[in-house]
Formats: sequence, C-alpha cells, structure tokens
Amino acid sequence: MKKVILLMVSLVFVLGGPIVQAANALSVQGALDTSNGQDVLVEGYIVGVPVSQTKVEQNNFTSNYALALADDPNETQISDMIFVKLDSAYRSEYGLAANPVNMGELIKVEGTRDDYFGHEGVENVTSIDSASDDGGENELPPTDGYYSNAQGLSGNALKQALHDIIDDHTELSYSNVWEALRNTDEDPANPNNVLLLYTGDSISKLSNGGNVDQWNREHVWPKSHGDFGTSMGPGTDIHHLRPTDVSVNSTRGNLDFDNGGMLHPDAPDTYYDSDSWEPRDEVKGDVARMIFYMAVRYEGDQGELDLEIVDMTGTSGPVLGKVSVLKEWHEADPVDATERNRNDIIFSDYQGNRNPFIDHPEYVESIW
Repeated sequence: MKKVILLMVSLVFVLGGPIVQAANALSVQGALDTSNGQDVLVEGYIVGVPVSQTKVEQNNFTSNYALALADDPNETQISDMIFVKLDSAYRSEYGLAANPVNMGELIKVEGTRDDYFGHEGVENVTSIDSASDDGGENELPPTDGYYSNAQGLSGNALKQALHDIIDDHTELSYSNVWEALRNTDEDPANPNNVLLLYTGDSISKLSNGGNVDQWNREHVWPKSHGDFGTSMGPGTDIHHLRPTDVSVNSTRGNLDFDNGGMLHPDAPDTYYDSDSWEPRDEVKGDVARMIFYMAVRYEGDQGELDLEIVDMTGTSGPVLGKVSVLKEWHEADPVDATERNRNDIIFSDYQGNRNPFIDHPEYVESIW
C-alpha cells in the first residue's frame, strides 16, 4: 500500500499546549500519486515547459505559462513529470522562455493538485520558492540541468565535457552579428544605445561602421589567432564578439592579454604595449571568461580550429595569452548581473549555448 504524504499540520501537545509541526514537501512522484483537489507542497527540478499533453519543451522554450517538474533533473519521460500552471504573478521570474537559466533548478511549489493539459498537474499556485535555500549539500545550482554531464569532473575531463555541452549551436552570419550585438549589449539606461566594451561609452545602436567615433565588432579572441576571419563559427560567435570604439579596436589589434604598458588616450584605465592589452578593471573578468569559453568551445573536432590559452605573450597561430593573468582577472572581476543577462540572451535568442564560466566560475580553476 503506497504511503501518500499529504500536506498537513500535526498538533502535538506539550505541557498542555499545541505545537505546530511543519509540513513535509512531496516528491514529484508523491504528488503524482495524490488525488485531485488536495492542497500540496511539491519539490522537484525544473525539466521543461509543457505545451501539450504529450510534449514538453526541454530547450528553445516558447512559453512562460507552465513548468514541468521531476525528481531527476535529467528526466525526459513525461509520465514521471508533473505540470505546474504558472499564473501571471510567477511568469516573469520562473517562465523558461524568459529565464532559460532556471532549467534544472530545484524548487518548491505550493498549490492545488489538478490536471493541466490533461496530465497530472498543480494549479492555483500560491507560492514558488527555491529549494536551494534549504542547505542541502547535494542540491544542484540553477543551471546544472544544462551542465549535468560535467558534474564531478575536473581537468581535461571537465574541459571535454563542457565542450560537448556547448559545441552544437546556431551559427550567425557576420552581417547578423550587428543586430545581435544591439540586443546583447544594449545599455539598460538607454535602450537606443549599446555599451562599448573597452571604453564603457554608451553610443547609438545605429552608429555602427568603420569610421572614427563609430562602433564595430571586436573579436575578443583575435581573428588572426587561428586565421578564422569572419566566417560562420569562431568568426561570428557572439560569446566573444562585443561592440567597441573603432579607434580603440584598431589599437588593440591582435594583442595578447597581460598587465602593463602605456595608458590608452581614448579608453579609461586601459593599457597596452607592443605585445599585450590590459582592459579597464570593470571588464577584466568579462574578457577572461570570453577567452576561456573560446578555448573550450573550439577543440579541433569536426574540422574546426583547436584554440588554446598559453602563459606567454607575443603569440601567433591558434593560441592566446596570458593564462595566469586571465585567471587573476577572472578572480578580481567576478561575474555580475549584466554578464549573466548577456549569457541568457545569447542562449535563448541566438546561439542556444552558454558560456560555462559565467554560470560556474569555479570551472576555471578546475581546468587551468
């Protein structure tokens, strides 16, 4: 006989008075076994978006109106999922079309057990909370549904696993990069502008081109370090393409990254010499994580380039330096909300892959 744990309050009398004992959350399987009409508190991993009785989107999400939960973050069998209807109050925070990074997050949902899309579900939701606040040592961070195959790995094994996760993605044409950057690098204080990487200036989205005081498409991993040009692939991968001032971009050229040099007259706190470039402190970590991404995404399989990071400057060919300095920058300038938002937009709107070092900064030390 199955034991169904219903949401309830037990009254225990001590010294003549009642003590309220907190209710337990149901697993997804426990909720599936609960009859309709019962108030339930369900704990499960977000595993997709139900769009019909027989279809749950697990990537390329098109809706914010519902979630599918499961006991296993890698679940693909709809029969082992419960559907949660999201009312308007919860869509902006938990809908996967708006927040694909929530895929794999462990949450608790309180509502009424009722079928949705003709499948076991929860409706009339009254609360949704992250279960990661419970202090459990084995709970997965929000994006670990995406990174589940990298769990427990380090070194070259981790690097290979991350490559396999982010390898296949939509590739843009170089002309399409213009419009993509207008979106990914939009100035939150002025939606008509983009923010430039090296100077921090806010400039009109339409002021792009090759003239002085315009912005152009900077390859943070220089094109000549692999001779990939602007062809689809590394030449158009917007995880490392950023809007920059034309003149500043020209000075940067194909320099490696390192500390020191002379101050650039048009880029605050930016230094350079004959073989290296040091960006301003506010974007040092951003730059480092873009370079780490490129070294993992392009590993030489399927006829692609093998890009690698080395601990020197003055490099040539498909390598770039300086890894020890990039690691320092990564630590000194942690991931911020702007960087996370950019990662989300690239994933949901353009390429369908993520920069692992934004989601999991600890991976840097595990690999390099």
